[in-house]
Amino acid sequence: MNNIKVIIADESHIPYVTVILETIEAAAKVRGTGIAKRTPEYVEQKMKEGKAIIAFVDNEFAGFCYIESWGNKQYVANSGLIVVEKFRGHGLAKQIKEKSFELSRKMFPEAKLFGLTSGAAVMKINTELGYVPVTFAELTDDEAFWRGCQGCVNYDVLLRTNRRYCICTAMLFNPEKQKNKN
Repeated sequence: MNNIKVIIADESHIPYVTVILETIEAAAKVRGTGIAKRTPEYVEQKMKEGKAIIAFVDNEFAGFCYIESWGNKQYVANSGLIVVEKFRGHGLAKQIKEKSFELSRKMFPEAKLFGLTSGAAVMKINTELGYVPVTFAELTDDEAFWRGCQGCVNYDVLLRTNRRYCICTAMLFNPEKQKNKN
């Protein structure tokens, strides 16, 4: 892949919102896993706030991720990671995740970083970045976060288990694990 750009999204990237949401939905259908649906307005707001990462290959949209803070900025989630199918398998997801991690640390240096995933590739990337699997009880208790899960097809699992279990794997950044990687 030539000419890869992984940058912080801004208002100039709003025209990509539809393709971003379509790419996320298509990937969820192919994998057969749940993903919390986001509105175009929500993704636009992330771009306007400088809380989104967008990737291009040869000026073509190739991937996306955004960050969200919870619990009075004590927790930050990296969410919505997607890479267009034809650009997968080249390390682009990891580049997006690394940029998202850097942005999270810059904007929220004291926050606990976490992510939810049902995909093995993202679990591998998270592990390489220093994340470790945790129970859902170790995540934020911010009700707004949990309401965001309602758009996922697996939300009923969270309800039935009183937020203890889900099809997703919860991963929390552990600085000690990152130090051991260096």
